[in-house]
Amino acid sequence: MTAKKSRTTAKNASARTATLVRNTAETRIEIELAIEGKGRYEISTGIRFFDHMLELFTRHGAFDLALKCDGDLDVDQHHTVEDVGIALGEAFDRALGDKRGILRAGYFVMPMDETLAIAAVDLSGRAAFAVDTKARTRLVGDLQTELVTDFFEGFARGARANVHVKTMYGRSNHHKIEAIFKAFARALRVACSRDKQLGKMLPSTKGLL
Repeated sequence: MTAKKSRTTAKNASARTATLVRNTAETRIEIELAIEGKGRYEISTGIRFFDHMLELFTRHGAFDLALKCDGDLDVDQHHTVEDVGIALGEAFDRALGDKRGILRAGYFVMPMDETLAIAAVDLSGRAAFAVDTKARTRLVGDLQTELVTDFFEGFARGARANVHVKTMYGRSNHHKIEAIFKAFARALRVACSRDKQLGKMLPSTKGLL
């Protein structure tokens, strides 16, 4: 997959892609990302519900994502979830380059059966986050629900972005978390999109993002 994607990138200079390896004493992460994708994914973190959230994130964002994480799950899930968030954010930051000509900000309201979630993203160059899942159980599937906040905090740090996600209401804890990831994917998809009206201008009066 790596060789094929490298050849594709070489033929299309405008393709926004990133390859990233992030190794620590706690996690070993490899990522291949294409922003202009088809929603294709190969994801393995050792936490199946987390994999599922990243898979639907990829599909709803219309990205292509290959992500593998070997983490110290014998200790806890925290390092894996947080570090994946950081690495994935860094991959988006790299793939977007200088961010000229992008919309920069996006939001989405996601209904999922009885649940409603909202997400807003600003690729501002500044890391900030606010997360409210309203999850009322310790686990959904095999994922510790408190770690959803750590994922989005990590992504905000890695991508140097403002990330706000919130469940407005809902009954199913599964739906509350899933709706947030879907809303986030679609908000990020908008933020990453190229702005034809802006052309190659930087979407900031500061001259830097």
